[in-house]
Amino acid sequence: MISKRYVIKRLLLLVPVLFGVATLVFSILHLSPGNPATVVAGQQASAEEVRQVEERLGLTDPIWVQYGRFMLDTVQLDLGESWVIRKGEPVTSVLRWKFPITLELAVLGQIAGIMFGIPIGIVSAIKQDTITDHLSRVGALSGISIPIFWSGPLVILLFSVYLGWFPTSGRLTQRAYEGGAPQSTGVLLVDSLLEGNIIMFIDATWHLFLPAMVIGIYSMALISRMMRSSMLEVIRQDYIRTAHAKGQGRKITLLKHGLRNALIPVVTVIGIQFGSLLGGAVLTETVFNIRGIGMLLVDAITDGDYPIIQGTVLLFALVFTMVNLIVDLTYSYLDPRIEQ
Repeated sequence: MISKRYVIKRLLLLVPVLFGVATLVFSILHLSPGNPATVVAGQQASAEEVRQVEERLGLTDPIWVQYGRFMLDTVQLDLGESWVIRKGEPVTSVLRWKFPITLELAVLGQIAGIMFGIPIGIVSAIKQDTITDHLSRVGALSGISIPIFWSGPLVILLFSVYLGWFPTSGRLTQRAYEGGAPQSTGVLLVDSLLEGNIIMFIDATWHLFLPAMVIGIYSMALISRMMRSSMLEVIRQDYIRTAHAKGQGRKITLLKHGLRNALIPVVTVIGIQFGSLLGGAVLTETVFNIRGIGMLLVDAITDGDYPIIQGTVLLFALVFTMVNLIVDLTYSYLDPRIEQ
């Protein structure tokens, strides 16, 4: 059972972390070379037009005034308006429709990594130094070593171009749905189920299989490696030997007494991995032409859309800290001594 005091303590620790990230984002963008007013006014704008844009955006104010205004707006969840990509549209609105696309991809990849990584790691540990163990270790090392920008085109070439099993890009066969994709939550699989459209659900799953697999390969490899190491350490503990001595079967002992302890470091890796998957989604979305928040960030950096960049980085930081909070709480649930 997790105590309320521990939960409150962990929540309070998020405040300085998010404050530091917001300060860092503001500093980096304002120390970057170039004048953002030129981006907004256009390359052909006159000096007078650029000056008017600077005044309108508050860029002529002292830096500490700009910083205070930025922090105050951020606390009120006002991230400003897009300057270029969705000119005039609130950043929160843009992120509202882009983030679920990336989140869906990252969650599917993480689920695939957990579903396959944990069992493979357990089997590899139980069958240590056998052919099964060697094959799983080689597979895990290969999965960790292969970057997404290489594995993505490779699976497209194999499963889409040569075999023709999956589409090469996109989230949905748009031409098949005249009304467009449902927009209840932005998560296509959930929205199609909410509308009871099974055909659209299957179509979305068909499109998302390869991108999720590419993201999940790295996660699965890392989780299986950590699970194997952790399980091997548990196997050598005295309480496992005692359970054996009492006549309990080896597999039952490991699954009943050892799995919970072995999962503690794996949970930590899963949490860190989820943050990495969001970052990996930037590459995956580019490879599979999925217009999520990853491609939005790339476009914002290319076009100099500062509010979009700030909002996206802050959102990534918020999600990453929340995931780590969940990991800490799960960690505490598995081993209550951690609260001490």
